[in-house]
Amino acid sequence: MQCIHPGFGLSYFNKELTGPEYAGRFAKEALELGTEVMLNSMVLEVNGAANEIICINREYGMTRVTAKSIVLAMGCRERTRANIQIPGTRPAGIYTAGSAQRLVNRQNTMVGKNVVILGSGDIGMIMARRMSLEGAKVLAVVEIMDYLAGLTRNKVQCLDDFNIPLKLKHTITRITGNERVEGVYIAQVDENKKPIIETEEYLQCDTLLLSVGLIPENELTRKAEITISGITSGPEVNQYMQTSAPSVFACGNVVHVNDLVDNVTVESMAAGKYAALYGAGKLEQKDEVRTVTGSNVRYICPQRIMPCDEGKAKLFFRVLAPDLDVRIEARSGGKVIASKKERRVNPGEMCSIQIPLSELNSDIVVDVIKEV
Repeated sequence: MQCIHPGFGLSYFNKELTGPEYAGRFAKEALELGTEVMLNSMVLEVNGAANEIICINREYGMTRVTAKSIVLAMGCRERTRANIQIPGTRPAGIYTAGSAQRLVNRQNTMVGKNVVILGSGDIGMIMARRMSLEGAKVLAVVEIMDYLAGLTRNKVQCLDDFNIPLKLKHTITRITGNERVEGVYIAQVDENKKPIIETEEYLQCDTLLLSVGLIPENELTRKAEITISGITSGPEVNQYMQTSAPSVFACGNVVHVNDLVDNVTVESMAAGKYAALYGAGKLEQKDEVRTVTGSNVRYICPQRIMPCDEGKAKLFFRVLAPDLDVRIEARSGGKVIASKKERRVNPGEMCSIQIPLSELNSDIVVDVIKEV
């Protein structure tokens, strides 16, 4: 609801919408279908074995909700200064990019006048544009990696169009100021991501926004003893978005952090469909094979695939490093079952490949191979 910028729905609705417009379409549809909604509720526990959740609701108090299937859709949260351990004082004026977005867009509160942004994630770049439109001066977007962390389109629309400098292979080494941020020191980093002190420079500012990554919100998932991926920090799922607890499904950023909300919607539709089929006793359960990361692949989602006689499954993944002119291959039992070419790949943008379910006879390995 705080994402008032356009860019939503381009692939799902073939129309450019703002965040509230995009969400509003689904909210309206849910209410028209007669879905019962319990707002202002906090879930305390998910019990997949008993098919129930325990929550607190201000109207009903402590409440137990039972169902034949459950869908986890808690989304993700931002990494904070504590997660990345920036040295320096602890003054006012340090915000996560999402917190600043909420203050500016929903609460009409300006967070600062001279801004530095750490991290080139999508929210950070979008906030660079938003702060500029509100009259603030964005001095720089600082990124520790040698490549962009977000979408290229956001760099063009939010940084290039507003002449905001992007400093790759740089990081903030310390923060100065007592009651309020007075400035930050930034420096280049070496190949081990350690600051090169002799390159340090000082930027005078009153605000620092952190766009340093998102983490799936999975405390409830862990408490339910559902298997968690060590790479994504989200629950492992199969192509039906089914977790290790058969009656519990999951979708969107609680599974892995997506770059496009349209992809989240597609996953969510699948999770809802198959959760309903499971609840009706119509989702067939078979032995599964695993997806395995190959050359230049960081992780793959879904992590498990249930072979079928027909149909296809779409594998989403991120690469470890940027590259140009590559071939993406999926193999099972040593045989190439799917292949496609890509002009460029980047860790900040999700990749995908479709595989035929009828050709699976062992684990699936996905490689991103440089074309010669």
